[in-house]
Amino acid sequence: MSTNNFVHKQHAHCESGVTANLLTHHGLPISEPMAFGIGAGIFFAHLPFVKVSGTPGTTFRTWPGAIFKRVTQRLDIKMHTEKFRSPEKANEALDNVLQSGRPAGMLSSVFYLPYLPEAFRFHFNAHNLVVYGKENGQYLVSDPVIEDVSTIDPLDLAKARFAKGTPEPKGFMYYIEEVPKTVRFDKAIQAGIKQTCFFMLSPPLPWFGNKAIGLLAKRIKSYPAKLTPRKSALYLGNIIRMQEEIGTGGAGFRYLYAAFLQESSELLKRDDLAELSGELTQIGDGWRNFAYHAARQMKNRTTDLVSFDELSELLRVTGEKEKDFFERLKKLKW
Repeated sequence: MSTNNFVHKQHAHCESGVTANLLTHHGLPISEPMAFGIGAGIFFAHLPFVKVSGTPGTTFRTWPGAIFKRVTQRLDIKMHTEKFRSPEKANEALDNVLQSGRPAGMLSSVFYLPYLPEAFRFHFNAHNLVVYGKENGQYLVSDPVIEDVSTIDPLDLAKARFAKGTPEPKGFMYYIEEVPKTVRFDKAIQAGIKQTCFFMLSPPLPWFGNKAIGLLAKRIKSYPAKLTPRKSALYLGNIIRMQEEIGTGGAGFRYLYAAFLQESSELLKRDDLAELSGELTQIGDGWRNFAYHAARQMKNRTTDLVSFDELSELLRVTGEKEKDFFERLKKLKW
């Protein structure tokens, strides 16, 4: 029971990578940056009141499942999503989808995926992967963040799909039912850009969108006075992990979105999108510079050490540049 013609391709981010691989399998070749952009995957939130492994929650991406849903809806692709109450029902449904010849995407916890290196395995429940077959009692896995395909035991897959914590995957599975013969990328690109600008600029609450970058910058400045040195390091470490190790994080998502704007500029023949793509790449460099210095502060390096006040300023300036970028992107005429 396998989709023998499924082609695994490694990507930068799990959900946009899964989306690109599934659509390509069904006859609609699409790049990961295009999937990420149409799906409005870039986002930011800092939630001091939501603790993840004892530290405030920070996310650089939209909520799990949203990219696949938005891309398929905007390209008029018929898809199916489903959650389950038990591992038995989830595995039964997965086997039925595989029997029909379709690969299936799903949410999982990286902690329970034994094919991943141990250093990568911690309690993160929003990882996307594709199961494209079953042979000799093992599921065949295409995980877009690693180079080669893998296999996994049904019990391990069930643990990953029903891990406890925030968010709970609850066996969430999705797959493509039908792709139209022709699709319109222009309207989908426009809708994706408008939604991204709305989510980054419009949330009235300070914990979401661009406002949350400024909020986090102020919080970082207060760490030495409010937290112990060890807790300050843990808080910084979690920000860096979410930025640089989960998916492609802060800088990587900016580079991915910049690639989307560049590809869109060529498709739509718009020089303004190409210029904005270059600007966002530079903003991504700012995020990476912040992560570099935050890591040195966290590890208490004695040379080239940047203070918490300076870290706060680095992030504040990057946030201001990004705000200006999205405001100008929002004002584009279509």
